[in-house]
Amino acid sequence: MMIISVAHPQLNILFGDNILQAEAALLWVKNKANQELGITVKKIFLAGHSQGGYLVTRLNTMHQTNGVIANAPGPLNLVYRCQLEENGQAPASYPCNNLRNIYGTTVANSNAYHQRSLLNFTNGFKSDILFVQGLDDMAIQLYSWPAFKQDVINCSNCQNRQFVEVPGGHTAIFQSQTAKTEFNNFINSH
Repeated sequence: MMIISVAHPQLNILFGDNILQAEAALLWVKNKANQELGITVKKIFLAGHSQGGYLVTRLNTMHQTNGVIANAPGPLNLVYRCQLEENGQAPASYPCNNLRNIYGTTVANSNAYHQRSLLNFTNGFKSDILFVQGLDDMAIQLYSWPAFKQDVINCSNCQNRQFVEVPGGHTAIFQSQTAKTEFNNFINSH
């Protein structure tokens, strides 16, 4: 087993722009790891938690792998999240601050925020995907979860989609035996 990781976005890039680094890492594994490392790559799975879940879900609209696992993927809705920050209802964060510096407020340019939201990437999945979501996660995550889930269910050009909703917070996959079992079942069945 080999794990390739891509870091969170740096403070000087816009949220979601690190998809380029994640794609480069995936393409290296798919096309060059065998030769450069002298190994045999038999299967490639993408897995991510939170913003990592965001990245692997987006990558699944770009490239086929053996499967994708997204735990508490987000942010699902940057319009909602950043609007809460603009209204003083949520603490400031660097993703929203950077977006606001480039695009203005969510009211002035909501489309720019939507284009980077995971709600904009709910179709065209090239590989089977397992979504795990803790039902006691933060309100900012759960607010858009039903709409995200329904959009993914309605996808007509997606591979298989599976949802596991379990008690627990943002890291439910690491604490829930049900989530761990479904994770292992997904890996073993692909």
